[in-house]
Amino acid sequence: MADIYEEALKAHAQWRGKIDIHSKAKVKTKEDLSLAYTPGVAEPCRKIHENPNSVYDYTWKGNTVAVVTDGTAVLGLGDIGPKAALPVMEGKALLFKEFAGIDAIPICLDTKDPKEIIAIIKAMAPTFGGINLEDISAPRCVEIERILMEELDIPVFHDDQHGTAIVTIAALINALKIVDKKVDDIKVVVSGTGAAGSAIIKMLHHFGVKNIIAFNIDGALSKTMDRSMNFLEKEIVEITNPENFNGTLGEAMVGADVFIGVSAPKLVSKEMVASMNAGAIVFPMANPESEIDYQDAIDAGAAVVGTGRSDHPNQINNVLAFPGLFKGAFVAGATKITENMKLAAAKAIAEIIPESELTSEYIIPSPFNQELVDVIIREVAETAVQDGVIRG
Repeated sequence: MADIYEEALKAHAQWRGKIDIHSKAKVKTKEDLSLAYTPGVAEPCRKIHENPNSVYDYTWKGNTVAVVTDGTAVLGLGDIGPKAALPVMEGKALLFKEFAGIDAIPICLDTKDPKEIIAIIKAMAPTFGGINLEDISAPRCVEIERILMEELDIPVFHDDQHGTAIVTIAALINALKIVDKKVDDIKVVVSGTGAAGSAIIKMLHHFGVKNIIAFNIDGALSKTMDRSMNFLEKEIVEITNPENFNGTLGEAMVGADVFIGVSAPKLVSKEMVASMNAGAIVFPMANPESEIDYQDAIDAGAAVVGTGRSDHPNQINNVLAFPGLFKGAFVAGATKITENMKLAAAKAIAEIIPESELTSEYIIPSPFNQELVDVIIREVAETAVQDGVIRG
């Protein structure tokens, strides 16, 4: 791993930024200049003033995303600030372009105040067709996203929450096929109730899982907890832990069918995995060190294991979801990304692998699969139309 860090540092020094801007319009003559700028540009300006929705016809708005962060929850590095977050935001913009042809602009804000972040994004929203929130700490990220979704007429999406959830559900769909279990029969234990964990839990519920037990640093979330909960925890409690279980993580995993970890390293032992039901599905996704090592989970009897790492099979990687999801929203002219659109993306990712090709080490397609983005675009766009969230 040290080698890849060193190579990446050299590469970034050479690139001096992973993205740049290319012009579509050529300006080689006076006529070119008159068309692209003054006086010709006045006409599209007039048309947009007459009909604001025509901005999608005459500008880049319909294919452009702002990738916005405050640098408070960057990768596994934590609160490293907006400048240090810029390489990640550039990388995100690169992935938007390479995988879905979307132009994305990294924007790193020097404020941690949710109200300021919301005000800044609302003020710059006329330029962009969508907002991708990135690496903003929880629960602030949820508050920011919800307000922006309510007050803007363009898709707003926090990838650390929903991108992770979409790909996790996609992996679960195929893992359940391998172990021959039904979604409404399984018991799922989730470790971590922050940005990713809360979104995974809500999507599990939307997917049809009835028995979810959620843990964070204070233990199992339940209606009988003896401490006050933040708004996100209160929402999770309403859809999890139907029997108000208040034991340990190890006790909860006894007889569980699925473990999903988005928390901290080394929380799960071989004995805990061995106590799960036959055909156990284990997704320890903490990075860079997971809740249990991939091989340890296999040795303990897990039937299917997926992690957030590229050096093991079944990497649960957000890049599978967000490019096609946004492109599908753009193709449909969607004003928001709904829960059904997210689930459609998850099902599309899962179904790209034929059942005849599924194995315990192949439940998630490669992000380089040539069909993947197109399938997601189609399913997400169709679902946006069905949900009635199309621009008027």
